Amino acid sequence: MSQLFTPITLREVTVRNRVWVSPMCQYSAVDGLPDDWHLVHLGSFARGGAGLVFTEATAVVPEGRISPADTGIWNDEQQQAWARIVSFVHAQGATAGIQLAHAGRKASSQAPWLGRGAVADRDGGWEPVGPSPVAFPGLRDPRALDEAGIGRVVTAFGDAAERAVAAGFDVLEIHAAHGYLLHEFLSPLSNQREDRYGGSFDNRVRLLMEVVSEVRGRVASGVPVVVRVSATDWVEGGWTPDETVRLAPLLAEAGVDLVDVSSGGNALADIPVEPGYQVPFARRIRSETGLATGAVGMITEPKQAEEIVADGSADVVLLARALLRDPHWALRAAHDLGVEVGQGVDWPAQYLRAAL
Repeated sequence: MSQLFTPITLREVTVRNRVWVSPMCQYSAVDGLPDDWHLVHLGSFARGGAGLVFTEATAVVPEGRISPADTGIWNDEQQQAWARIVSFVHAQGATAGIQLAHAGRKASSQAPWLGRGAVADRDGGWEPVGPSPVAFPGLRDPRALDEAGIGRVVTAFGDAAERAVAAGFDVLEIHAAHGYLLHEFLSPLSNQREDRYGGSFDNRVRLLMEVVSEVRGRVASGVPVVVRVSATDWVEGGWTPDETVRLAPLLAEAGVDLVDVSSGGNALADIPVEPGYQVPFARRIRSETGLATGAVGMITEPKQAEEIVADGSADVVLLARALLRDPHWALRAAHDLGVEVGQGVDWPAQYLRAAL
């Protein structure tokens, strides 16, 4: 039996298989509103057999967007727009997840196809915030958050979590990776504070732990909470794999159900990208702490994904670019692995002829 196509249960939510859709920014929203593009983009993965479909990084406040064209969930209109998409995802038998995010010092930037540079105020940009007034290369100088500002960020994550559940999302992911705000507080490269949010490990993880506590306390106990982390900055003096392993039990104790393990994003780095290059980080966290993990990064082939789950390296795999190339990757994988129709994957009746 394929392990990739066995269900997984987190709290009161059972996901039909271990093929999850990684958050992928589309830079296609207006005023934070997801639209028909997002419906078709995310809906195609649900129709294509994925177990859980995560939204893109969804900002908890307007200034938390990566770009002016990012989605958000800070008002009623956005919540209602997401509810429509969630309904379609559910209708295809998939689980709906949302990634709650704040871009921090990497906010107010251009879409990738526009060069990723900074967006000026006159062009719809804004002043970003961060733990310290240290800019990410090529982007705007951030304003350091004071403690009152930090408190507002924590509250915003809680507000967004409540809205997400009201919109119908089943799983919440807190984005603490890729050089965005929560990761910026974790890493000494971007966090040069001398107060209780900087310096020591315990101080640098404080904001993330406060956000986790706020989110966990604002939603029902049956709602799973996932945290995406960058296991390493890939730069000397930055956040390390040892610190990630040290963080994992703290997250578990605070009510986190799974850690989605990525890497990098907080500094320019020479990253040894190759197939499955981040899987060892997920394997180490899972084996040393017992916390469930998701593996992501250059996972492209069904046999590769099957082996990651079957050998215990991770509990789930998250795919991104492979799904952009083939939104029906999960259906193809089930076919290639000999998974019977209805065993961990639901073929739309209109597509059943392809399952034979």
